Amino acid sequence: MWPFKRKTATPEQRASGFTSEVIVAREAYLSGSRGIAELTATAQGAISLWENGIAVADVTGTNMLNRQALALAGRMLALRGEALFLIRDKLVPITEYSLRTRDGVPTAYRATIPEVGGGRTVTALAAEVLHVRVASDPAAPYYGQAPLKRSQITASMLNAVETALQDVFRDAPLGSQIVPMPESAANNVDELRSSFRGRRGQVLVVEGVPQAVAAGMHPDHAKRPDHLSPDLSKSMTKETLQAARGAILMAFGILPGMVDPNTTGPLIREGQRHLAQWTLQPIAALMAEEASAKLGTPVTMDVMRPLQAFDAGGRARAATQIIDALAAAKEAGVDPATAMRLVDWQ
Repeated sequence: MWPFKRKTATPEQRASGFTSEVIVAREAYLSGSRGIAELTATAQGAISLWENGIAVADVTGTNMLNRQALALAGRMLALRGEALFLIRDKLVPITEYSLRTRDGVPTAYRATIPEVGGGRTVTALAAEVLHVRVASDPAAPYYGQAPLKRSQITASMLNAVETALQDVFRDAPLGSQIVPMPESAANNVDELRSSFRGRRGQVLVVEGVPQAVAAGMHPDHAKRPDHLSPDLSKSMTKETLQAARGAILMAFGILPGMVDPNTTGPLIREGQRHLAQWTLQPIAALMAEEASAKLGTPVTMDVMRPLQAFDAGGRARAATQIIDALAAAKEAGVDPATAMRLVDWQ
């Protein structure tokens, strides 16, 4: 007999829903960093606006956020929905990472730093990593989501339409036609047909009288060229492509009217203000808040002044009216500060 008692196995205890949460979070990280439509000119144009708009931002309180770091942050946010930098004597971009959290807040990172000979992995505390996230999922607030991730159906449609158009212009017999010809020897017809086959924009097939009679047609019936170019207008390709492009631009905070061929200057200026006020400036505020917490000094970022995303004439008129109102308040013996507070201005 074995002298030791056999140890009874205790049932394994697992937290309810933990495995599913880990799988969902990991899937969100792996699939959320890329979008299937990011190779289109529409997405790249929107990404460039994010990148360049954030790169020219006015930054006060630190010299760590230089133009190069801001441009990288803008592109990372547009493509991945998050931007990560390792804080050293300068900001070092992070390509891949894994993290640990407590109460949904990151506490430590295992980050990959890009190098020419291959990336190297470092371990850092959360205070050493500048991590900016946009559009975080409530189930995984420590990860960001790119605009193309948040609009996958539209991105899929744009990708499908542009891929279909690419295949059509690459493989379809554009400009080719079938031309009938009078009675001739079979060898001559075959030689002529083989010489024309596969030549885009030229005659593709030559049809003679014997072939027409064999098909049950009168030899002199419909003696006109037949074009083989596909008619894409019936599939509403133009309208579908335009709608998909506009929806992708809206996902990036860009008004679709800015890319309309008939766009005028006032609409372009309004589109620039919309992009700066409702998209880039809130992102800049998130970056400034993260930098203030990690760099230990108050940091502010402003994209409105560098982009001139405001109505200059309207501001000038408003300034004139404010000065006149303050002068009138002073003449009437009213405290200007009190008068400004009455209209909720500070």
